Amino acid sequence: MAKRHAALDCAGCPVEVALEMIGGKWKGSILFHLLAGEKRHSELRRAMGHVTQRILTKALRELEADGILTRKVVPTVPPQVSYALSPTGESLRGVIEGLARWGAGRIAARTAEATFPLAAE
Repeated sequence: MAKRHAALDCAGCPVEVALEMIGGKWKGSILFHLLAGEKRHSELRRAMGHVTQRILTKALRELEADGILTRKVVPTVPPQVSYALSPTGESLRGVIEGLARWGAGRIAARTAEATFPLAAE
């Protein structure tokens, strides 16, 4: 498999390499939803809300090309395509769960600030 990312070609910052592979608006959300297990394309799209078909497909292809996801096609009419975390993707579980906890804390803090604006001062 050819490398897709220029950041992977150099011995730069390892965080840059990681974010090049899993960064962007939708990849983190895809990974978060796949923590619960294999999902069909349509299930991911419903779970993610406002993502377009094209953008979701592009992100899934990139994650698959980077070895983070596995893609399974069931030869039915129409074909059923599902995605799951690969072993490499599974190794991101702690990172994604940590980001989810951090994000939940930020949501709670924003909610508290909006509810009690003087408490934030």
